[in-house]
Amino acid sequence: MASSLIFNYFPELTEKQKEQFLQLEALYLDWNSKINVISRKDMDAFYVHHVLHSLAIAKYVPFKAYTEVMDAGTGGGFPGIPLAILFPEAKFYLVDSIGKKIKVVQAVAEALGLQNVEAEQIRMEQVNRTFDFVISRAVTDLEVFSKWTLYKIHSQSFNKVPNGIVYLKGTGIDEELDRVKKIKRVKVRTVSLDRYFREEFFQTKQIVHVFKK
Repeated sequence: MASSLIFNYFPELTEKQKEQFLQLEALYLDWNSKINVISRKDMDAFYVHHVLHSLAIAKYVPFKAYTEVMDAGTGGGFPGIPLAILFPEAKFYLVDSIGKKIKVVQAVAEALGLQNVEAEQIRMEQVNRTFDFVISRAVTDLEVFSKWTLYKIHSQSFNKVPNGIVYLKGTGIDEELDRVKKIKRVKVRTVSLDRYFREEFFQTKQIVHVFKK
């Protein structure tokens, strides 16, 4: 079973968390038949391409209790929903400008009983709140994303890595990274996802961490 991949990479899951992860595929299959939030072809690799990919962020920064996270441009709820399952004591604010996608996110969070998820239809640059981390899966150019969201980051860090943007991106974006590095008082760190996961899909995927010096 594809979901067993999640259990192998995250062996300390509670029974409740295992059940929530098991429910994900059926929930998204049902919603995808009504509102196309995941490509039909990609649903065949749902647990690798969407769930496990989202959980790569957890390998890089295991969010402590009370960590405040915004998933900017969440689409159908990735990476926010899988991370909210994994870290029930952290707080997740999932935003997207497309209302039908937020409708799916809200329905999935409710079906799973996730009390730590808030979802809203709003453009990320219009959000007037601050967070420990802003996460996303390659929704736009990283330099643009950084300028839209870096000022929304709390100054005090208490997790194992500095507060900032944690962005899931493909490899081969050197020019994009060079532009981000030119933003004043900003540092950039990259981590290849094949460091965490063995599947071929992750050989061309990475985390980009953008944070203030």
